[in-house]
Amino acid sequence: MAEVMEMLALSPTMEEGVLAEWHKSEGDAVEEGEVLADVETDKATMEMESFFSGVVLKLLAEDGATVRVGDPLVIIGEEGEDVSELVEELDSGEAPSEPAEEPEEPEEEAQEVQEVQESTREGGRLKASPLARRIAEDKGLNLSDISGSGPGGRIIKRDVEAAEKPAERPAARAPSAELAGVDVSFVPGEATRLSQMRKTIARRLVEVWQTTPHFYLTRQIDMGSLMERRSEINDQLAAAESGVKISVNDLIVKAAALALAEYPAMNVAFTDEGLYHFDEVNIGVAVAVDEGLITPTVREADKKTVGTIATEIRELAGRAREGRLTPEEYSAHTFSISNLGMYDIDEFLAVINPPDAAILACGSVKDVPVVEDGELAVGTRMKVSLACDHRAVDGAVGAEFLQVFVRYLENPMLMFV
Repeated sequence: MAEVMEMLALSPTMEEGVLAEWHKSEGDAVEEGEVLADVETDKATMEMESFFSGVVLKLLAEDGATVRVGDPLVIIGEEGEDVSELVEELDSGEAPSEPAEEPEEPEEEAQEVQEVQESTREGGRLKASPLARRIAEDKGLNLSDISGSGPGGRIIKRDVEAAEKPAERPAARAPSAELAGVDVSFVPGEATRLSQMRKTIARRLVEVWQTTPHFYLTRQIDMGSLMERRSEINDQLAAAESGVKISVNDLIVKAAALALAEYPAMNVAFTDEGLYHFDEVNIGVAVAVDEGLITPTVREADKKTVGTIATEIRELAGRAREGRLTPEEYSAHTFSISNLGMYDIDEFLAVINPPDAAILACGSVKDVPVVEDGELAVGTRMKVSLACDHRAVDGAVGAEFLQVFVRYLENPMLMFV
């Protein structure tokens, strides 16, 4: 019997995915667990495996198509099996597994169709099959202008295909950016397709900013001793031909991890059920990729050496840029660090990365004028800003955590004993 496989949620936050490439064609045999396709999620391009064994009878989406989680994607069954009726049911939006409803009287059915269509035109909930929506989007059609001939007035494939595309606007006018609340149509330009990652970043940042009460704590840290120790360590690693080089960011990650282990009141998350206390100290390290930003996670960083952290961050960052991270590698953080010091940024404020209660924004390490013992001198300093979720932690908690964190950076030998 033919089975319908739907688009799977390949990451915890995935709502839709782009079908990057099919690995199977119609008529190909497939085994359960075999890779069917590559799917671009909101975090990475991942392999989607088949749930069934059999023959690929029908591909329900083309390469490059955007498919929502739960939408039908492929039909797998026995060779030669007729699935035309199943395809028609999927196209109409009916669930094949559900029993058919009792037929209505013709007049009642016609009245229902008319009411559905009228409510759609008046701003009611639009009823259309997933395939009809995709075709309409590709053709630039507005579904509210199309009459549905499917069950209950649902708009299906044939309705969209029969509709005519509206007259195109002048080439010099770009489409109106309604979601952003601005109209860019008066300036010539070109829109580029948002990646799944960029869509998710935009959506989640708005959600976090609107629902999470942020407050910020900023400190300047004396980095003189740490920079000296780092130079000595890297000289020794180079002499030993270890292949490892310690960055300032690696030491920041280690210091933050040790501070969280020592001061666990910051290693928490706010939930509707209560304050969740993490048993692990996992540091998410923000990495810039072409599509946006992702946070590979160094798990139990408080228990790892600085050399191990350095190696792991480089491996994770490399896979992040290639789009090969697994959900476990970017979703298990309990605290995040965003470092723009390599871009010569003095200081900045970051947006909290759920489920963490805080994120640390780090600027560059610079030689600046300082006053020591009443005299002007040159000091090596770095500014950091800690963004905290006020629902989970208070100002005193954030300030005390920063004191512990600063102690490790200003006394770097504590990180190696």
